[in-house]
Amino acid sequence: MLILLYGLPATGKTTLARALAASIGAQHLNSEQVRADLGLHKQYSPEDKEAVYHAMLDRTREALREGQTVVVDSTFYIESIREPFRRIAAAMNTPVFWVLVKAQETSVRERLQTIHATGTPDLSVYYAVRDNEEPLADPHLTVWTDEESVEEMLEAVRNYIGLP
Repeated sequence: MLILLYGLPATGKTTLARALAASIGAQHLNSEQVRADLGLHKQYSPEDKEAVYHAMLDRTREALREGQTVVVDSTFYIESIREPFRRIAAAMNTPVFWVLVKAQETSVRERLQTIHATGTPDLSVYYAVRDNEEPLADPHLTVWTDEESVEEMLEAVRNYIGLP
């Protein structure tokens, strides 16, 4: 199973993805961690983004080949980034679930002020992604990290993907 958590920067994707992966025994892949692994800390040029997504695709493919459930969290803000993940899942006959992780902009601003030093994109990256975001047409679940507890979101996601 492939579970893709997507949304704007600092909406809480990683917090939810970590909790979800731990609760279902899945491998968690995070774009900022992959970016750091590649030595591209806080680098968001188109070439850098391409390298990060290529590495995430490779890691996703390998984990799925090994029979693991994979939770990937990233912005997935444009269709050209999403489609290769769909193709990998289709090639491996693996179900794909999309979860849109949202938060009010006031919450995002507060989070970015607190965590920017740790490698999370700053507000300019948030606005750049927001202004270029393409809507996802696939069925998906939406959760609000500033309105729901982690436990409530986990229950919603588990129900959505068909796990008790």
